[in-house]
Amino acid sequence: MVTFKAEIERFAEMGEKTGWTYVFIPFAIANEIKADCRKSYRVKGMLDLVAVEGLAMVPMGEGDFIIALNGPLRKKLKKEQGALLELSLEADLTFEIKMPEDLELCLSDEPKWLESFLKLPKSHQNWYINWINAAKTEPTRTKRLARIVNAMDKDWDFGTMMRDGKPRKE
Repeated sequence: MVTFKAEIERFAEMGEKTGWTYVFIPFAIANEIKADCRKSYRVKGMLDLVAVEGLAMVPMGEGDFIIALNGPLRKKLKKEQGALLELSLEADLTFEIKMPEDLELCLSDEPKWLESFLKLPKSHQNWYINWINAAKTEPTRTKRLARIVNAMDKDWDFGTMMRDGKPRKE
């Protein structure tokens, strides 16, 4: 377990990360947590006195990483931008996002759909799974399941599916 302190920061203008609240993990510390890793991985441990697991370490180049701090987590921490946070982290080797049963049933209706889903990188499969699991109502979940089935039928990735049907900005 690697213990260190970091300031909570927020991206102003950073493409898709604009507005994210995060902590910066320099290369030296990231390398202690998981040696020679330059791609995203999950960590577990403590942020101040809050136990966490499955947090994504997102690469930022040059071996540096960030950990995004979403609203519910910041609320538990009772901290915002500029506050100092004590982190005790290690690689979370047990973390795995499991496919929801209803998604598996829908994709199993047509072998091509399940095949399309399973050939996606694990991180892309997780985007779909997290999107379904974030649905707050059954009708929303059902609509999302239908959109995913449609995306798998057309061999679309998550981004293509999300952009489908949205008006283009010119």
